[in-house]
Formats: sequence, structure tokens, C-alpha cells
Amino acid sequence: MTIRNRIAAADQRLLSRMTAANTQALDRATTGLGRVADHGVLWFALAAALGARRSKWTRRAALRGLAGMAIASPAANVLAKRLVRRTRPERPLLPVGRMARPPRTTSFPSGTAASAAAFATGVALEVPALAVPVGGLAAAVGASRVTSRAHYPSDVLAGFALGTAAGLLTLRWWPRRPT
Repeated sequence: MTIRNRIAAADQRLLSRMTAANTQALDRATTGLGRVADHGVLWFALAAALGARRSKWTRRAALRGLAGMAIASPAANVLAKRLVRRTRPERPLLPVGRMARPPRTTSFPSGTAASAAAFATGVALEVPALAVPVGGLAAAVGASRVTSRAHYPSDVLAGFALGTAAGLLTLRWWPRRPT
């Protein structure tokens, strides 16, 4: 069995386990979180909230997070998706009232997860005290992409890796704040 086939089999097992326990409340919550995180809306709102604070460090954190997203989003959604072209998981038929609009792009890597990780990494680099809450929110966004069957688990993990690298890449031209 090739590595690609092993990853696909592991993805299917994880996807089945993560979506088996979906209740209506969990389904609504994960779909809602995924919708808010699409196109970076959640991260732009969080950046605005951080930027509105009087602390110059939280403003720096917001800017570094957005800079990481500016790298991660095109890297995932334009470059990587065009190279890999992986199909998305099959979605179960939902009642018409609960039907979410299916994504139009390919699956690998998750651009939403890449943006989430890039923003969380940028914020954590500037304000380490925010690493856990913002990182936890990014992890929840990634999990929502799997439970809503928009992505396979490996898509999300690849998106997290790409986003983390993009957040760290900001250090190349913009040094961390002095401690």
C-alpha cells in the first residue's frame, strides 16, 4: 500500500470517527464556526478587537497575525490547491433548512485552517499570553472543517502546518518585540 493510500485510509477512519458523534447542536455549532471563519472573517474581527485595545503589543499581534494570513491564504488557496487537486469528502444529505453551501475549491490543504494557524501564530509571537485562547479557537476552526465534512483531517493538518510556517515567516522581515 502506498503512502498516499495509507493517508487516505487513515483520513477516512478519522473522518468517520469525528462525524459519527455529531448531534444537531454540534452540527450547527461547527457549521456556524466554519462559516464565520471562511474568508478570514473571524480573524479580521479578532484583529479589529485586538487593534482597538490601547496596548501597542496587541496591535502588533493583530498586524502580525494578518501578515501571516496574507502569506498563508494565497499559498494554500492558490498555489497548493492547484498543485494537489484533491476532491472533498462526500457530504451527507442534509435537510434543506440545514444545507450549507458546499465549497467550490479543492480540498488539500485547508485554506481556512492555514489562515487560522497563521493568525494564531502571529498573535502568539507578539503576545504569548494569547497563544492558548487564540490557538484553541484556531484548533476549533480546524475541527469544524472536518466535522462539517468540508475537509479530511490531513487537509486540516497540512493547512495548520502551512499557516504556522507563514506566521513564522513574518519574523524574516519583522523581528519580535523586545522582551
